[in-house]
Amino acid sequence: MPISIETRLEYAVSGPVDVLLQIEAAIIPEQSVLHAHIDLPPSEHFARVQGQSGIGDRIWLRVSEPLSVHYRATVEVNRLLADVGTLAATPPHMLPGETVDYLMASRYCPADTFQDFVNGEFAGTAGGARIAAIRDWIGQTLSYEPGSSDAMTTAADTFRSQTGVCRDYAHLMIALARASAVPARFASVYGLGVEPQDFHAVAEVFLDGVWHMVDATGMSAPESIAKIGVGRDAADVAFLTSYGEVELLEQSVSVAAVDSV
Repeated sequence: MPISIETRLEYAVSGPVDVLLQIEAAIIPEQSVLHAHIDLPPSEHFARVQGQSGIGDRIWLRVSEPLSVHYRATVEVNRLLADVGTLAATPPHMLPGETVDYLMASRYCPADTFQDFVNGEFAGTAGGARIAAIRDWIGQTLSYEPGSSDAMTTAADTFRSQTGVCRDYAHLMIALARASAVPARFASVYGLGVEPQDFHAVAEVFLDGVWHMVDATGMSAPESIAKIGVGRDAADVAFLTSYGEVELLEQSVSVAAVDSV
């Protein structure tokens, strides 16, 4: 399914500042970027560097004037789809090396603290069946409430409050999957159907030798999601990280279906 994407960012800048951007749809086999253009402000330095796990690009900028970014793209999604509930888990000792980091606890996903919970709440399930049970439990238990969390909220905080936004749903999904010995990572995406429209976050789990998207919010589907990048959690794949003072003035994200390209 082709989708169109338009993103605008406006930040005030106080003096020279280094900024790391990751907002472009990744050029990877599961999606084709049919058209893309990004407008960036004048900068003292510009460089593209590879995203985590080789997925997507990050852009380094050093700017001294307002940061104004306008990104437009059309992306055709070609992702292989599967019912995760039917998929087998790979035994930990058979996991490929590149997946092992995604078994470990991370800043926002303290997976080791959830092992007793998953073994009790989801007893009798394993692999994809465990992942489907976790996804459904999160969807039924959490309330989606914009403004209920902030940049410091962890999966443990979300578990206790039972509220959050897509970032929090993804972090809890990841933490519970890792506690179940299933590699899981955070994916920053553009998702059709997300309301209110914004950057979206989903989990990806490694089952039956392949990464599969899981959106515990239920707002988006893998066939209508454009991936930006992945990481252990949100800290690895923020759309903007600044090393210096910046102030958000305006941000907008628009994702729409395209009838024909």
